[in-house]
Amino acid sequence: MSDGSAPGAGSWTRAAYYRKENPGAQVAGTGHGSYGFNKTMSAQQGRRVRDVIPMAGLLLLCFFWSLDSLREEFAPSAALRLPPFAREAMNLGLLSAVAALFATIRRAAWPRGRQIWDCLLIGLGLFVAPAALGALSDSTVPELTRVALYSLTPVFAVAFEPYLGRLTESQSKGGLLAALGCVIGTLGLFPLWTPQTLDAAGGFLAIILAVVCIAAANCWAVRFVSDLPRRSASTVAAIAGGSSAAVFAVASVFTERVQWDAAVQRTELAWSAAVELPALLLLFWLMRRMSAVRMTTRFVVAPLIVNVAGLILLRPSLSLRSGLGLLLIIISAGWLLIAREDESEMGALPLNLDRS
Repeated sequence: MSDGSAPGAGSWTRAAYYRKENPGAQVAGTGHGSYGFNKTMSAQQGRRVRDVIPMAGLLLLCFFWSLDSLREEFAPSAALRLPPFAREAMNLGLLSAVAALFATIRRAAWPRGRQIWDCLLIGLGLFVAPAALGALSDSTVPELTRVALYSLTPVFAVAFEPYLGRLTESQSKGGLLAALGCVIGTLGLFPLWTPQTLDAAGGFLAIILAVVCIAAANCWAVRFVSDLPRRSASTVAAIAGGSSAAVFAVASVFTERVQWDAAVQRTELAWSAAVELPALLLLFWLMRRMSAVRMTTRFVVAPLIVNVAGLILLRPSLSLRSGLGLLLIIISAGWLLIAREDESEMGALPLNLDRS
């Protein structure tokens, strides 16, 4: 069998003859044209991979967070838990220790000067302020209403991202309808509750302020971590987690009665290491790889996972309103996660907010 019978050999021979008769001419599918096409395809495939891996990380984060809700719902031992502030101090203290170890092993550059204050601000906005505001509304706002209010986080992130995050206004406003769709879908799943007393109204407002703090801090954290050298996310996690753990520990000493039971401590430590720690590490890992708008969909996707798990395990009857709300959440959250963000425009702040 001659070489010319191989697939594509005839076209290669014709191309060689054409080049011989027309020196300097380019043949489609050969030479630099083929190299450029292959290079473009490789770049597109690399971009798809870069998009898929952070999305998988976000879904894994939502899965870890949903486990905590499922534990409270289905585990009878859920009552044997540390108080909220003590539990947060344990989780964030473990995060700080592990992140500092990672930073030391990888020889990451630690923040200095004003950057340290930025790390403290991130910890305050993501963890301390929302927990304090949530504690004010524990007895006044039902749990399902809290979930519905926290679904507003992507909406506020869309509003804050052009000024505090790394996306421009044109990139962020495209997600506004999808973020509102998540809110409407959540209200379809959970009953709408309105405060009837001043205390209830104060708790309602406290949850909204907590949502605003999380959205603003997440936008700022994404911008801040993206501007740092690579491998620096672990240092931000160490400082933000450590400072927040210290605040929670002090608050627990003055406001909570912690029963230092060995069995409870072992259970909480094991849960923190297996579930809470990976989720917190993923949270800071995503800050360099995803916009804040996408990151805040965790407040919609995690309850969605809980509801789907409840439907599978308990098999309750699903009303039309709940079914439509569930479908709207899936479509809206999927749009926020899949919609392309043009990386070439990232980094420009409309208000010229320069931290240097």
